Amino acid sequence: MGRLQGKVALITGAARGIGRAQAVRFAQEGADIIALDICGAVDTVVVPPATPADLDETTRLVAEAGGRVVAEVVDVRDTDAVQAATDRGVEQLGGLDVVCATAGITSRGMATELSERAWQTMLDVNLSGVWRTCRATAPHLIERGSGSMILISSIAGLRGLVGVAHYTSAKHGVVGLMRSLAKELAPHNIRVNTVHPTNVDTPMIQNDHVRGAFRPDLEHVTREEFAEAACSMNMLAIPWVEAIDVANACLFLASDEARYITSVSLPVDAGSSQR
Repeated sequence: MGRLQGKVALITGAARGIGRAQAVRFAQEGADIIALDICGAVDTVVVPPATPADLDETTRLVAEAGGRVVAEVVDVRDTDAVQAATDRGVEQLGGLDVVCATAGITSRGMATELSERAWQTMLDVNLSGVWRTCRATAPHLIERGSGSMILISSIAGLRGLVGVAHYTSAKHGVVGLMRSLAKELAPHNIRVNTVHPTNVDTPMIQNDHVRGAFRPDLEHVTREEFAEAACSMNMLAIPWVEAIDVANACLFLASDEARYITSVSLPVDAGSSQR
């Protein structure tokens, strides 16, 4: 029997990257999946966005792994849309047990040079979007009488990073939200934790914009040159972790193996937060 057999998990940012890895890994362990993603561009973000085809591929992979799946295009900045998609998914799949607030964006700029629009968009997606996801899903977990919320933060939620003050602020905010929710939802037997990855080998970092930030001395940065520079962030001699590494940590927190773990910030960071 799978570690999430008979459970339903809602995942934002499910079209690719960490969200897709969570969806597939959870389905392999018996879960049915509500997969949400904006599947489109976000203003102020230059990283190539996920597409409807990406979400279709997640849907295919979840079904291939044996899970039922309800997939919808949803922007976590839209409170009503997040609530409606959550309610539809719960109705179709028969309940909700696990929530992974994974949707997020990245952009760069020194703190004193960021535009107000870049600052606000970052907080709207990476912090308020997490809050909207928790707000929409909490009543369903309460009705279930138990559950696990897993909020994806970052090493930037544990330490300061240069050139991403807005991202760092949002990811620190996610930790504060987690700690308050863990206390508020504990009477309902709902656990709330954060996961803090270092760089993850996904399209969010594997693009010219992010590579260039690590090697500003080069006009065009190869994957190998990026890897060499990225190793400096981590204690272990690797440039980044894989999405499956983060998904496996989330699987543990979602499972009954972590039944007494709540209000914890779990790094999956090759030692980066302690370097």
